[in-house]
Amino acid sequence: MSQTVSDFIVQRLYDWGVRHIFGYPGDGINGVFGAMNRAEGKIGFVQARHEEMAAFMASAYAKFSGQLGVCIATSGPGASHLITGLYDALLDHQPVLAIVGQQARNALGGSYQQELDLVSMFKDVAGAYVVQASTPAQVRHLIDRSVRTALARRTPTAIILPNDLQEEAYESSPQAHGTLHSGVGYSSPSITPRETELDRAAEVLNAGEKVAMLIGAGALHATDEVIAVADRLSAGCAKALLGKAALPDDLTWVTGSIGLLGTEPSYNMMMECDTLLMVGSAFPYAEFLPTEGAARGVQIDIDASMMSIRFPMEVGLVGDAAETLRALLPRLAPKSDGAWRKGIEDDVAKWWKTLDDRAHQPAAPVNPQLVAWELSPRLPDRAIITSDSGSCANWFARDLKMRRGMTASLSGGLASMGAAVPYALAAKYAHPDRPVIALVGDGAMQMNNMAELITAAKYWRSWRDPRFIVCVFNNEDLNQVTWEQRIINGDPKFEASQRIPDVSYSRFAEMIGLSGIFVDSPQLLGSAWEQALASEMPVVLEVKTDPEVPPLPPHITLQQAKNFSLALMKADPNQSSMIKGAARQVLENILPG
Repeated sequence: MSQTVSDFIVQRLYDWGVRHIFGYPGDGINGVFGAMNRAEGKIGFVQARHEEMAAFMASAYAKFSGQLGVCIATSGPGASHLITGLYDALLDHQPVLAIVGQQARNALGGSYQQELDLVSMFKDVAGAYVVQASTPAQVRHLIDRSVRTALARRTPTAIILPNDLQEEAYESSPQAHGTLHSGVGYSSPSITPRETELDRAAEVLNAGEKVAMLIGAGALHATDEVIAVADRLSAGCAKALLGKAALPDDLTWVTGSIGLLGTEPSYNMMMECDTLLMVGSAFPYAEFLPTEGAARGVQIDIDASMMSIRFPMEVGLVGDAAETLRALLPRLAPKSDGAWRKGIEDDVAKWWKTLDDRAHQPAAPVNPQLVAWELSPRLPDRAIITSDSGSCANWFARDLKMRRGMTASLSGGLASMGAAVPYALAAKYAHPDRPVIALVGDGAMQMNNMAELITAAKYWRSWRDPRFIVCVFNNEDLNQVTWEQRIINGDPKFEASQRIPDVSYSRFAEMIGLSGIFVDSPQLLGSAWEQALASEMPVVLEVKTDPEVPPLPPHITLQQAKNFSLALMKADPNQSSMIKGAARQVLENILPG
């Protein structure tokens, strides 16, 4: 049998180093699936339950492996379902290739079934490179350029394959005018700023007396360099959510997360510093950064378009975080460990005690902070933690202490619900020998993550380390939005939009062949985590948590306090439970009595 276009595509992806493809089949892409079958395992196919989940898996695989993530779907609805996961990759700057089917070339333009203008549809999310193939000889440079562009620009790309083209015999381009002859291979360049710019940055940082650092996902590979620079500057360091694993939390000057899900020490440090060094972060909330004019700024980012868009930086250093910090370090004058860093360390120590106290406040029945607090000291070495969006992300951000060698991520720029379980599944394909824990709200579980438990049930026996835990915060409430209604809008909880059905997630796990653990008592939580972490099969740990423990920002503004008072005055359906227990510990300072 002669090599088909699809056979060539599978081989070319293999030559590029692709070993896993996440997706869902359909007649519009059957030619490529047939070629994967004929390739006899060269590239493993991971069958998600939905194309959106497959795209999330590809995005997360790129995050956790540092390699290209690939997802595949059929024409029409299969292709359109990929969009949300691809936007996750776009906003978090991850290299992902989407391969999608299309109707036969002769039918295009005839309003054929499942015929969509896919180039236009993908243009925003994969605008760096999206092309529809038209001839067999063309697919060579389409594959090569889409992969290279995705890797070089750290962005999604897409190629669209008419189904009749997939089955044609492959032929290479002739050596003639109007043809292209591309090749395989990409090596990331070494990018550092000019010497003069490094000198300017050092001048600003050396002049500062109270230096604060903010690091993000761009610093995940620069842990040692960040520590060296922070020690040289006697600085404190806050972490954007995607940079949570960039620094271990046992360092006394690491203030933890910043922003709406952040910590008081991070907020205090930013409000009091006179110099800000931002490394590899697109942290969006300017209100948690120094007031304009109150601090000088230096930013390091590999993407020049991200420079000085959150805070007016005096110096922007375009370069790789680790290499730029190494080049900057010899130019920095050592600062003595004075009152600035000592104050940060005292603030951090006090904050951890505050979190301990908050986590152990009584709740009805389980305090959601305690779920993350009890997990934190039990986290295995090299654990990978994923979180969904929603109130569970608050406890992930604040209460989990990261150690060296651990990895953690979530849908950052897009902040999409439903990413935690597909992220966790992708982590198992990037690192099958490492334990993975997903923290998920019940809203996200009902939206789409329950279905992906079936994916875990299908594949877990092939993982070298079977530890795979999905912890569900079951509070029967879309909790983050409920509190936003109260605090941001001054409205009471809207039961019609916020209340969700009570589902037994642990029993569902057992029904599909996984292990299920149900906890409705704080006294049982620690042992439940230990049981889950010792399990030799995937576990769903369902915890019945109190929706009235507020996921509030680290700094409560007067307007937010007023809005909360308004929500109470408007007779919130949960008014009595809102103002007692764990809620009172946070709000008593702004609403005495």
